[in-house]
Amino acid sequence: MIYIDIEDMTFYDDANVLVKSFYPRTEVAVLRADSAVTEDDMIIKVTVPEKDLSKKESHNEFKKNLYIQLSNETGKTLPWGFLTGVRPSKIAYTMLEEGCTRKDILDEFTVKHLASEEKALLALNVASTEKDILESLDYKNGYSLYIGIPFCPTTCLYCSFTSYSLASYKDKVDRYLDALIKEMEYVSELYKDKRLDTVYFGGGTPTTLEPYQLDRLLNALYRLFPMENVRELTVEAGRPDSITADKLSVLRKYGVERISINPQTMNDETLKIIGRRHSVAQVKEAYSLARSMGFNNINMDIIMGLPGEGIREVENTLAQIKELSPDSLTVHSLAIKRAAALNIWRDKYKDMSLENSTEVMSLTEKYAKDMNLFPYYMYRQKNMAGNFENVGYAAKDMECIYNILIMEEKQTIIACGAGASTKVVFNNDDGTTRIERVENVKDVITYCDRIDEMIERKKEFFADSF
Repeated sequence: MIYIDIEDMTFYDDANVLVKSFYPRTEVAVLRADSAVTEDDMIIKVTVPEKDLSKKESHNEFKKNLYIQLSNETGKTLPWGFLTGVRPSKIAYTMLEEGCTRKDILDEFTVKHLASEEKALLALNVASTEKDILESLDYKNGYSLYIGIPFCPTTCLYCSFTSYSLASYKDKVDRYLDALIKEMEYVSELYKDKRLDTVYFGGGTPTTLEPYQLDRLLNALYRLFPMENVRELTVEAGRPDSITADKLSVLRKYGVERISINPQTMNDETLKIIGRRHSVAQVKEAYSLARSMGFNNINMDIIMGLPGEGIREVENTLAQIKELSPDSLTVHSLAIKRAAALNIWRDKYKDMSLENSTEVMSLTEKYAKDMNLFPYYMYRQKNMAGNFENVGYAAKDMECIYNILIMEEKQTIIACGAGASTKVVFNNDDGTTRIERVENVKDVITYCDRIDEMIERKKEFFADSF
């Protein structure tokens, strides 16, 4: 256990994130008078900045001082320095819009925030690509649509998303679709005079739906929304064990261009550990089936830092994916969320490494480049293995526009479904933006029971916004 000795709790969250970054997989708590400190525990005393700084300046000063303190104590540095935000590329994107030079942007990361030059260049390159893509899209006058399917074949060990095992909820799926389509009907009427740019079916795993359910949902999409100007229609097929020829036929019927087939790892032993009840062979079979049926924009997701995986296992995964040659590759650094089974069952996996390294991330970058895939979007999460990032690589013109829009928060995204979060972007007269959210309840049954309330939440919000 690590105890943080801090006088001003205003800075505790900053301290907590940085301490966990230097001491991963260690419990952290604030030191109190009644704390039961043992000789095996560590106490880290931190100091807070002077009071005459602005709020932003004081937090930056606090994080910088604590970062240097922890770096000196451990002999380690972090790839992103003391940056704790989830969207580093947004910093670079904003600076590009303001006309800042390349040097200005790199200095913002390396000098001001003590990030590595490699990560500064990554943020700049991603932001430049995003800007080029979004400048071809009149995103301010359009919107995007997210449709959530919160069911999965099984729940993965690391997952904390809103997802439910299909085995337990199979008889509730049709009722869920009733509620979901009702919400979609309201949104289509609300935004009938707006242009729809991108549509993204996520989850969960949308392809846990039966073919007739997929058909019903996609039919509703085309019936309710003007699809003629949609730039991109994505369905996260996700789990290979949910993909069949009949389901892919339905997707093809409705013009779905982009799908994801996500192995997370190409090592069978790891797949068993993390609760993915499919094999590497099934990944290859699903991928081959999709290609044979005409899908020419396939993404694959992998995760670095999975239990027990080192450089050898990662290279095996990358080599096998290179043979498949997907059109895009999303590389995640494992983030252990509080609600994930991997965190809840921490003791069970304490002897397994949950590590990531510069060597591993450099290897993924090399393999992506060998496949002619280049970084186009990026984000970070708290408690990521190695304090790294998630990066999306894609072939030219195969980038996912929706991913860029949601990461850079440039466009309103209306979200339907259990656990879905609508994000409304307001463009102010002074060129700045304001973002507000409208949340749906997470529980599937509650969502179905209270669908009228979910619609009313949107109705009340937009009544005050239009």
